[in-house]
Amino acid sequence: METIVNKYFSELTETQERQFAQLGPLYTEWNQKINVVSRKDIEHIYTHHILHSLAIAAFVQFLPEANVLDLGTGGGFPGIPLAILFPETQFMLVDGTGKKIRVVQEIVDAIGLKNVEAKQQRAEEIKNRKFDFVVTRAVAKTEQLWRWTERLYTAKQRHVVPNGLIALKGGDIDAELKEMPRGTYHDRIAISDLFEEEYFDTKSVLYIQW
Repeated sequence: METIVNKYFSELTETQERQFAQLGPLYTEWNQKINVVSRKDIEHIYTHHILHSLAIAAFVQFLPEANVLDLGTGGGFPGIPLAILFPETQFMLVDGTGKKIRVVQEIVDAIGLKNVEAKQQRAEEIKNRKFDFVVTRAVAKTEQLWRWTERLYTAKQRHVVPNGLIALKGGDIDAELKEMPRGTYHDRIAISDLFEEEYFDTKSVLYIQW
């Protein structure tokens, strides 16, 4: 079964295609028990959640053995779609709400992802772990995200893009960036330059370098 993911990612393996195809039915089923996606939005799961998560892949291609933290993952976004796309990268998905992490773990197990660790945890509770990148979606303002995560990056650089925070954002990003510490380097990509669907017209990938 092809999904909208195939429209933009044409070199998926059979395993990746199967895993992406499984996500829609699994989220629909779980959302009836535990509300992790807006009820009115579940029919748009592939565009509004899965494809949106994959916009991060246009900014950086995660390397094998890299470690990525998905902070405030909710129902598993952007972490689960990225973990499917980068099966040799290690992902840690954390959220403070136990029932959401339960859904994440159930979906990870159902599609056979071996590169995901799911924990009920908040950023300030993460000890003795370092990451190449922190990814996040619709969790908090940029300055707050930076304060939560600035101690979590490893000094070892593996990627062309230096380690840092990658956030999927909408709305007035300029206003948020004004609150960041002076001298902080950032970059952003308009997702409408990547995906043609109208949903992405006001959405961006924001990168803050560590």
